[in-house]
Amino acid sequence: MLTDDPSGLMRAKGSAMALCLLMLASPLAGCFGEIDEGPGVDDLMVGVATLQGGVFQNVLFTSSDDMSVFIPYLIQDPATGLVQNSTVIDLESGESTEIRILAPPRIDFALMMIGDIGRENWPIREMNESWTTWLQRNGNEGGSAAIVRVTAEGNSTFDTVNSSAEDGGSVIVKTLDIVRQEMAVYDKGQGASHSTGLVSGRDVYNTLVLLTDDTPDPVSWDGRAGYWDRWAGQGNPAYEEAAQWLHLELESYGLEVMDHRFEFTDIFGNQNPESYNVCGYSWGSVYPDEWMVFGAHFDVAPPVNGVGLIPALHDPHITGERSYGTRVGAYDNGAGTSMVLDTAAALAEFSTRRTMVFCLWSGEEGGKRGSSYWTDYYVTEDNPDVTIVDYINLDMAGVNWPGGGGAPCGDEHGGGDAGCDPQPEVDPDGYPKDEEVWPMRVYIGPSENHDSVDQPGMVGLANWIGSDALGVEEQMGILVGTDHSEDTWKVDAWQEMDRPEIIVYEDTTARSDHASFQAIGTTTIGFGGLVDGYWCYHQTCDTLEEMEDWMDTTGKDYGEENTGTANVVNSLDMITWWALYSFFHMDEKPVLNTLV
Repeated sequence: MLTDDPSGLMRAKGSAMALCLLMLASPLAGCFGEIDEGPGVDDLMVGVATLQGGVFQNVLFTSSDDMSVFIPYLIQDPATGLVQNSTVIDLESGESTEIRILAPPRIDFALMMIGDIGRENWPIREMNESWTTWLQRNGNEGGSAAIVRVTAEGNSTFDTVNSSAEDGGSVIVKTLDIVRQEMAVYDKGQGASHSTGLVSGRDVYNTLVLLTDDTPDPVSWDGRAGYWDRWAGQGNPAYEEAAQWLHLELESYGLEVMDHRFEFTDIFGNQNPESYNVCGYSWGSVYPDEWMVFGAHFDVAPPVNGVGLIPALHDPHITGERSYGTRVGAYDNGAGTSMVLDTAAALAEFSTRRTMVFCLWSGEEGGKRGSSYWTDYYVTEDNPDVTIVDYINLDMAGVNWPGGGGAPCGDEHGGGDAGCDPQPEVDPDGYPKDEEVWPMRVYIGPSENHDSVDQPGMVGLANWIGSDALGVEEQMGILVGTDHSEDTWKVDAWQEMDRPEIIVYEDTTARSDHASFQAIGTTTIGFGGLVDGYWCYHQTCDTLEEMEDWMDTTGKDYGEENTGTANVVNSLDMITWWALYSFFHMDEKPVLNTLV
């Protein structure tokens, strides 16, 4: 459960030894705090020996003594189909209750808390720590963050929880192992570890393979089986073909799909069919005029003077110099597009309180025109009763932690010295490279100042999800530019925090489609990888193969020994789950802009 307290914006460090001891103790968790009189850990029987990670499953709880049980995970109400964050249930002796729980997809265990029947107040982990760290510091004994039980009302069958100043004292903790299944058709090097669940990195990867397929196809406008040459702005037939495919794909999920076309008049008075957005809608059952939007741009950077059609004239691996423009756009932004599609397919199966909108934008590379026209005209003018409560942006992902620590060498690379892509230099907009992995970015806004936290609710949500459900507590750091100059604060703060692999920060520049939503007062969160430091950013070499080469950590002195494919799948998995969890939380309680 999230609290409203934005404190603790520094990283917490877990203990591998503590986790090992925790696993050995599971599920006999009486050592985590006993209540002198009342129910014990053995009085609660759980109907499954192991939870399946990444899927909702029905779990039967049976008690041999009167007790209350706090379940701090996403659950689904069978009566309404709605998802809520956490619940507390009462069980009399001999009574059973079935709860539909989403076991986190990227960690090894889950816990439940036991207290006297009717208990209202419970201890809780801090926003920036995992349950492992919470147990290690004896958080089960109380004395830190807390929640209070809230009686079910309105559209909820189960009680909910809210932040509180009173933790109610110690609790007994019962743990269950979580195992995420692996698809037998994949091995470890192909991303088997992240191949199942409501969403999975391997499924997103497969969608990206489809989009970037270079198999010759003489019938297609781009000459490929995939969807290349998606240059938006002039009625480009390759883009039109891709947009029509997107429409049919979103429609196949059961969404109501609308094509949003907007005309752009340039400085010479010429009217161009500039924007062609494709959006899928799933209407909310309680607040249909409150919209949660999930978006990524589908267009790619157009090649300068059209030379991108001849790769040898435009490929920095061949020329040794970067220019501008691409054909494939695997990283920018086939990856984001693939995540939106796979998330839409998963969420279309759920009932939600608020309307879900999944949009693939055009014209981002030309100045965010697609998303800007949609917010300015379709929402603000045509639907004035609609409020966009939150926006999630996915723009470039999969070239960052847990791989991406060194520029590729050999084979078809060779833009720099010794046949390697050049190592990026430190600049105000990038990060030092050395032998480190490049950080994944979680960017939040709107923000007015680089040296303060303007959106503590969204920063807290990102921390809460990442630190436990995604298992990246130790990799994550919150960047705040206090005492740093505005032009270098991200680099300075990053170095000061010992270079965390995943950085959460408030974005004051808004270089992507989230800017269009911040302009109408919407709180935004975005996910992405490195930008200017990637040698093939906005180049014809922006291919899936390039992403895999960049992410390969075999034989390297950083990261774990994994193939480029496995690391790309891992990265896509983490980001997609982060976005999905955010959506579920926002549906129950939107994170509103504190600056409005």
